[in-house]
Amino acid sequence: MAETAVASTPRLSLQCEAIGADTTTIRSLDWDRSRFDIEFGLRNGTTYNSFLVRGERTALIDSSHLKFESTWLPVLQEQIDPKAIDHLIVSHTEPDHSGLIGHLIDLNPDIEIVGSKVAIQFLENQVHRPFKSRAVKSGEELDLGTNPESGVQHRFEFLSAPNLHWPDTIFSFDHGTGILYTCDAFGLHYCSDDVFDVDPGAIAPDFRFYYDCLMGPNARSVLQAMKRMDALPAINTIAVGHGPLLREHLSLWLSDYREWSEGRSKGEAYAAVCYVSQYGFCDRLSQAIARGIGKAEAQVQLVDLRATDAQELSALIGEASAVVVPTWPANPDAELQASIGTLLAALQPKQWVATYDAYGGNDEPIDTVASQLRSLGQKEAFEPLRIRQVPDGNDYQRCEEAGTDLGQLLTRAKTIAAMKALDGDLDKALGRLSGGLYVVTARQEERASAMVASWVSQASFDPPGITVAVAKDRAIEALMQVGDRFVLNILREDNHQPLLRHFLKRFPPGADRFAGVATLEGVAAGGPVLGDALAFLGCRVQQRMEGPDHWIIYAEVEQGNVADTEASTAVHHRKVGNHY
Repeated sequence: MAETAVASTPRLSLQCEAIGADTTTIRSLDWDRSRFDIEFGLRNGTTYNSFLVRGERTALIDSSHLKFESTWLPVLQEQIDPKAIDHLIVSHTEPDHSGLIGHLIDLNPDIEIVGSKVAIQFLENQVHRPFKSRAVKSGEELDLGTNPESGVQHRFEFLSAPNLHWPDTIFSFDHGTGILYTCDAFGLHYCSDDVFDVDPGAIAPDFRFYYDCLMGPNARSVLQAMKRMDALPAINTIAVGHGPLLREHLSLWLSDYREWSEGRSKGEAYAAVCYVSQYGFCDRLSQAIARGIGKAEAQVQLVDLRATDAQELSALIGEASAVVVPTWPANPDAELQASIGTLLAALQPKQWVATYDAYGGNDEPIDTVASQLRSLGQKEAFEPLRIRQVPDGNDYQRCEEAGTDLGQLLTRAKTIAAMKALDGDLDKALGRLSGGLYVVTARQEERASAMVASWVSQASFDPPGITVAVAKDRAIEALMQVGDRFVLNILREDNHQPLLRHFLKRFPPGADRFAGVATLEGVAAGGPVLGDALAFLGCRVQQRMEGPDHWIIYAEVEQGNVADTEASTAVHHRKVGNHY
């Protein structure tokens, strides 16, 4: 009798630990979560962290995901009667941190919610019940008074941190313990029983992946937030909203954020990717476009049309080399309409412009918006990105690839200059390095990609392993993170030209790379095997080393086969060493 497949129940658990004087964390551990937003694949689950601080009065910092309703609330009640919580500090209002706020208001209608002005506005539209609130901004404080048992005064200072990665974000610094609460910033999707960052080697790849996906597109905002942090007394712990808290190796993580953000903020040319917060799928789609721009080593700035004041909006749009905007509501409110007017007035004739569907349900038609953007004669950076359904992985990949195309437009002059700068003799000598010809393929749910590769080498015997150099702006790079699988298709000398021509051509964003190509599905776990390949290797990524313009991917080989033992591998001979 055949066995019936039964879907396993995701593992969810709670952890409650003291992290400082009068300070406790309640960590909701989501062990099996494999995706955060549809385009953000997770390999090690995630956590949702909240914090309880007791002075003379008590504050709770953030809540948890709604999926923890039946367990998180009882654990909180074991620690304190919810009616005894005086303040709820809301770092930002994304549902994974605010999912239980309505429950807390029901348990304690007198609780005061403390957050940024934008956060309070967002919550009014989320919880659909009245609540007491206090809007705060940088430099303002909340004094909980002195805990009678420890003698520690818990005085919170707030730091505005818009666009990290939502426009409503605030940081909270407890002068009594030296703990800085940052929610998403400095976090990572990594689930383990370790409360703190005791194993930096284990979490470093996820820390970098999280930064690249969520914080990198806001590098300028990251640096502004870090400037505000520099003015604080000594920080001994960063209490993040996801993953282990940062204490044991704090200087390392801060140094990484500063270095990465400074690298992304060099130069004056940047693309302004606009969005309307909490409208349709603007937030996620704009992040995918911005992430693609960043992969091309171009600068990018996310701009919220709803929350950015008119003067700053005008400067960000007017100084940008490219502007990407969403479709906005057909009947925008007065404040948003004013921002749209500011946006259109700030456009410059020589800018690149582009549009994408917000898929908000009542959008201004995308062709109307595109026409308005082109009214001053701007150049179109890419075809309007039309979203005709609730966005799936393919839509996000299409947005990311369009962003990469735009990023390459912005960095074209720099790329050409770099090619010309290399010494002629050195360039020719470097070009004499030869390699085989391969096509790397990968597929994950709705997303799939492929690229031609020649920088491939065997790297280990036991276990068998290879390295592949992948340019940072390759679409497939997002599918080759640690733990991901891919297929290395080895091309044969006597018939490689058709496959080479097919995979070397420039594909429009979101195009099916495998249309018209014979593939064997289900042969390898990582992606399609090309029917005309000489051989294939099924690989699993173990490590990634960052180079100036490439990622060096080390992968263990899990499976493989040869179609023709008598045939030879195609070889690639170059003439120069500064481009493919």
